[in-house]
Amino acid sequence: MNWKTRVSELLNIKYPIIQGGLAHLAYSDLAAAVSNAGGLGQVTAMSLPNPQSLREEIKKVKLLTNKPFGVNFAIGQHGRPFSDYLEVAIEEEVPVITMTGGNPSPIFEQLKGTNIKKLVLVAAKRQAVKAEELGADAVMVVGQEGGGHLGRDDIGTMVLIPQVVDAVSIPVIASGGIGDGRGLMAALSLGAEGIEMGTRFIATKECVHASDEYKTRLVNGTENDTVVIKRSIGAPARAISNSWTDKILELEKGQAGYEELKDYVSGKANKRYIYEGKEDEGFAWAGQVMGLIKDVPTVEELFHRMVSDAEKIRRNWAN
Repeated sequence: MNWKTRVSELLNIKYPIIQGGLAHLAYSDLAAAVSNAGGLGQVTAMSLPNPQSLREEIKKVKLLTNKPFGVNFAIGQHGRPFSDYLEVAIEEEVPVITMTGGNPSPIFEQLKGTNIKKLVLVAAKRQAVKAEELGADAVMVVGQEGGGHLGRDDIGTMVLIPQVVDAVSIPVIASGGIGDGRGLMAALSLGAEGIEMGTRFIATKECVHASDEYKTRLVNGTENDTVVIKRSIGAPARAISNSWTDKILELEKGQAGYEELKDYVSGKANKRYIYEGKEDEGFAWAGQVMGLIKDVPTVEELFHRMVSDAEKIRRNWAN
């Protein structure tokens, strides 16, 4: 099967499959594994303590793969300057920069004059149109099923992707609720030219920073085991339902502001669960696709399975 799309050609990858930014989890091990398997792996920049740490992580990726990879900038969630981090990525000649949250304009400005490909994660048609106007090479479009931070409009992937495909001329990458070959083919049939997966890549052997407890929860959970938190402060995000998210939702119901919520939704609380497996002392991001996750394969095994299943679907369609 010919897997060439505008996304695979733009990013110079074999399969149009991108690994999500994954705060506190997307480091060299996972990024290199995804790139080596034929997709685009990514390192998350703003989870690292300083620009030098990003440089070291980029160098580790280069030792582990000679394939293209990206660096993700979650510019809306951390409230600290990212210009120095971006300068490191430029100096290290990273092929792809992806942006999630916030206004990407400063990143576009700083990338002027480089050959770095620019991808923007959006959750609404209007955001996709704006990203194209700014000069994005492609947009990653996340539906309400996705894990982590989402749009405010509660629009599912099946409806959102065709809307964006009709509204922009640049390639569209589907995200949210995708975790196997069926999801890949569904995305392509909607007009997308690639997919981004986050939650599915957490439950892989090479996502070494994720605790066994986190991965086990993803395997044993269902699509009903997630909740959307942080709606009250205008930053809705999907996480695994547990006693900690119950506390967050209770506070939100009582009209708690950011100051009252910040210790509950902090990176420290996130890391207590995802690194240490302390399920009652923190939270973990996950999309509804956890209902489709049944094992923890290597990244290569996951790719082989997805591509094989997708090709079977293509053959069935041909018949």
